[in-house]
Amino acid sequence: MSDWKKRTTLVHGGTRRSQYGEVSEAIFLTQGFVYDSAEAAEARFQNLGDDEFIYARYGNPTVRMFENRIAQITGYEDAFACASGMAAVNGALMALLKGGDQVVSSRALFGSCLYVLEEVLARFGVEIILVDGTDNAAWEAAITDKTTLVFLEGISNPTLEVVDLEHVVKVAHAHDALVVVDDAMATPVFSYSERYGADFCVISTTKHVDGQGRMLGGIVCGSKEMIRGPIETYLKHTGGAMNPFTAWVQLKSLDTLDLRVRAQAATAMQIAEALEGHPKLNVVRYPQLPSHPEHAVAMKQAPIGGTVVAFEVKGGKEACFKMLNSLEVFTISNNFADAKSIVTHPSTTTHQRLPQEQKDALGISDGMVRLSAGLEDPEDLVADLIQALDKI
Repeated sequence: MSDWKKRTTLVHGGTRRSQYGEVSEAIFLTQGFVYDSAEAAEARFQNLGDDEFIYARYGNPTVRMFENRIAQITGYEDAFACASGMAAVNGALMALLKGGDQVVSSRALFGSCLYVLEEVLARFGVEIILVDGTDNAAWEAAITDKTTLVFLEGISNPTLEVVDLEHVVKVAHAHDALVVVDDAMATPVFSYSERYGADFCVISTTKHVDGQGRMLGGIVCGSKEMIRGPIETYLKHTGGAMNPFTAWVQLKSLDTLDLRVRAQAATAMQIAEALEGHPKLNVVRYPQLPSHPEHAVAMKQAPIGGTVVAFEVKGGKEACFKMLNSLEVFTISNNFADAKSIVTHPSTTTHQRLPQEQKDALGISDGMVRLSAGLEDPEDLVADLIQALDKI
């Protein structure tokens, strides 16, 4: 199995078959499990084996298949599946931190991640230091022997800033700090967190894994010692586990994940190239465009820049809304990484609660659009964007 390529692992990795020898992965819709005797129940609670289960909040055969498969494709030893991407982020951070600890994080984060850091963890006495994630010197200045954990998005949502992960991990580990990376934008297919030594990667499986707007999900990947230690301990007691039906649906989605994400990323690049230089746009951002500020770092870390493009419409909110309302193929929504192409206005939706000065610092303007490339024909998508821009 260690020699399998990613696409093979996505189809076969972690498979558990029952005594019936089913082809499709089995779904175990059960809360609890039965023991042959009272002594067997006692023994299982005393020493739970890798292929033994006692309660669905602690683990389930279908969920374990999903965890093993995701761990294998990301390169980590183990994983714990959660009810949502934010349950995974919150679970990882809460499991690893306590009052008096210090977190150094990139400033450019999804709004809910900022809330967990600045409102939840800070409330319990965790010191939070935010830095410009693209500034290596800022990381070096902020991370000290007082730092317990470093948190960042490899590619930020929604401005697509790219952090030099190799550099940040080296600095953090020199001070014995753990590194947790949110890989939602980097995608599970192009994730490079394990390759550069990040201790954990967190993935919202709601996004590319499900990929069809059906179910929430999340997962924390890391070493077996840490996943089956503090991460599992916290999540199983606080109820953040993924349910078996979600795990089964998303297991089946993994069969096509590589094909879907590569097609979507190719479309995103085609859209970015078509829009760059358009007279009604101030800027187009996509990591693999040579004009991207962190293009060199992005190319070093991954040959493909993901499935999301960001651009800024001249004329602010009014012109931006005119363009969005003129689109015919794209769907206006606040999700991304769906089979359907989606456009989002972060300033008034996903990041609306941020103070204006914070939006300004992050580059989230009233004219900014986050575009998620779907599985439609890329020529139709480009044509739709051009005709909508012409309506301004």
